[in-house]
Amino acid sequence: MILCFLEKKDNKKSFKTLFQIPHFLHPHTSKSIMGQGTPGGMNRQGMPGDRKNDGEKKEKKFEPAAPPARVGRKQRKQKGPEAAARLPTVTPHSKCRLRLLKLERIKDYLLMEEEFVANQERLKPQEEKTEEDRSKVDDLRGSPMSVGNLEELIDENHAIVSSSVGPEYYVGILSFVDKDQLEPGCAILMHNKVLSVVGLLQDDVDPMVSVMKVEKAPLESYADIGGLDAQIQEIKEAVELPLTHPELYEDIGIKPPKGVILYGEPGTGKTLLAKAVANSTSATFLRVVGSELIQKYLGDGPKLVRELFRVADDLSPSIVFIDEIDAVGTKRYDAHSGGEREIQRTMLELLNQLDGFDSRDRKIEFPLPDIKTRRRIFQIHTSRMTLSDDVNLEEFVMTKDEFSGADIKAICTEAGLLALRERRMKVTHPDFKKAKDKVMFKKKEDFIYSWLEKLYDIHACRYGRV
Repeated sequence: MILCFLEKKDNKKSFKTLFQIPHFLHPHTSKSIMGQGTPGGMNRQGMPGDRKNDGEKKEKKFEPAAPPARVGRKQRKQKGPEAAARLPTVTPHSKCRLRLLKLERIKDYLLMEEEFVANQERLKPQEEKTEEDRSKVDDLRGSPMSVGNLEELIDENHAIVSSSVGPEYYVGILSFVDKDQLEPGCAILMHNKVLSVVGLLQDDVDPMVSVMKVEKAPLESYADIGGLDAQIQEIKEAVELPLTHPELYEDIGIKPPKGVILYGEPGTGKTLLAKAVANSTSATFLRVVGSELIQKYLGDGPKLVRELFRVADDLSPSIVFIDEIDAVGTKRYDAHSGGEREIQRTMLELLNQLDGFDSRDRKIEFPLPDIKTRRRIFQIHTSRMTLSDDVNLEEFVMTKDEFSGADIKAICTEAGLLALRERRMKVTHPDFKKAKDKVMFKKKEDFIYSWLEKLYDIHACRYGRV
């Protein structure tokens, strides 16, 4: 049998067909398949050929057909986090696994969204939560609402209320109402239709009065006041003793004074003594400056006085300290302007709240300190100072200049600042001399300015010039 190779070209594709020729059909047999030509110099087509070329031809191995060339531009693969997070494209010809992967990815996104929303709700500020709860409560309350009075509490959920336009009603109390603040006689908010209690109407306190309350007790005490033993004794009998031991006045059959006037030269210790009273008692201390009672609009000054004493009555026992009362407590005269008449109305309202303040009430005078008082005040203010050996305080105590307690404190403070300015840790006698001259010069200068202002006011009133 002879093996032959035939080549055929079809549509630019070459292939080789291997088939067998039986031995009996070939006229000439050959022992070898390759490397030998046909006898008589005949080639495979039966034509005379070159034996040398036939011998050089070798057997060719089978090669598979090349894959078809791709038409068009090759698409690039996208990389990065966006490509990883992008859902796969699902077509009608995709397999069920792609659909499963897509649904799993969607489920993961939904779980992440749910967790994110839960974290945002948990991390929401407390103020926003309070505001949302308050808005929900307001929605439950509804609008409009009517104002009524609580007559009697039946139990935790029911009460008897009355309104200004109708009789008394037996109504319910909603669950969000603070029941600890409910008491007979308080003002409440009621639903307009069912008249149920939906809220408590807080007292409308003037903000100017609320800031007058002294939250922290002053640090000054009676030990920081020198030379005012008589004034301290009188203020204790008039203010402190009725608060701490009111039964003593009841046993003896007298009423304590309703108010006390502290008058005297500037810097003699009136405000300091009031701070010491606030420090020594546990009563509520309300401090107001007289100029704050003078308001711009008509009626605001008397209204502020009424609010002040109403808050003092609610916070009793309390002490009302009005500093610089001469701003409103002037002598009565014929007023020529609306502002002057408003000041007089404020003073009359103040007298009305005090049930009439006359000469029978306590008036405590604060004179300028004498020699003994000066020595005591100097000792108080220099007790924490580091003084040199040449300091002689008796020279300043025996001086003929009129010193007040505030002037002595200013002299000691100025002397300490002069020592610090020269980088010294001890205060010397020349420091006190310089401080005294500076304080007295400023005091005389202020006196001259005040005298000129009074002279200008007299001239303006006489000739009608402002």
